[in-house]
Amino acid sequence: MSKVKVWDGFIRSFHWLLVVAIATLYFSAEEGMLELHFATGYFTLALIITRLIWGVIGSKTAKLSSLIHSPIAAIKSFKNNEHKAGHGAAGSYMVIAFFILILAQLGSGLMTSDDILTDGPLVKYVSTDTVEFAGWLHHLNFDILLYAIVLHVIAIVIYRIKGKNLVKPMLTGSSEQVSVTESVTKSPLLAFVIFALCLVVLFTTWGAEPLSYLFN
Repeated sequence: MSKVKVWDGFIRSFHWLLVVAIATLYFSAEEGMLELHFATGYFTLALIITRLIWGVIGSKTAKLSSLIHSPIAAIKSFKNNEHKAGHGAAGSYMVIAFFILILAQLGSGLMTSDDILTDGPLVKYVSTDTVEFAGWLHHLNFDILLYAIVLHVIAIVIYRIKGKNLVKPMLTGSSEQVSVTESVTKSPLLAFVIFALCLVVLFTTWGAEPLSYLFN
């Protein structure tokens, strides 16, 4: 079976940049490097905004609509070890869970305060009770996110044992394990342009202060 392009360049970049970003967020939080933490948070926000937009206008395998499956379909896909272009029905549930967890993490971070020097950019717009709740959620949700990552890695290992390599296609963009009759990817150029614009907006507004501390 010949190789088939299943992931466009932005989706692959998004995946691995998100891995680096989450690792950096964890390290910076543990080490108290708040400027790096906030700057990385804005970078991650630009990533997720672009991914959601690309999920509407992008490649077929990037579409958010392709993630919607019934629980029965998800169970069958895991049992039958289906080979299809894009996320399988079972994997789609994990992707949706990651979107929810990451959005919750970013949203709560924007409303979190350390009560000393650093406030999220939305703190001034919400009540004290909301800020306290956001701080609690921000810490709890990150623990849940870490557990989800561990579960994701375990699932990848299980699929590999069953003969389905999920990592290689996310590196190369191509797979020999699926068969399609038409192209399922498109040029990622527009996605990268959107990402760059999001970065510029975020780093010249909310991210300007943490960036100035990092590079001065």
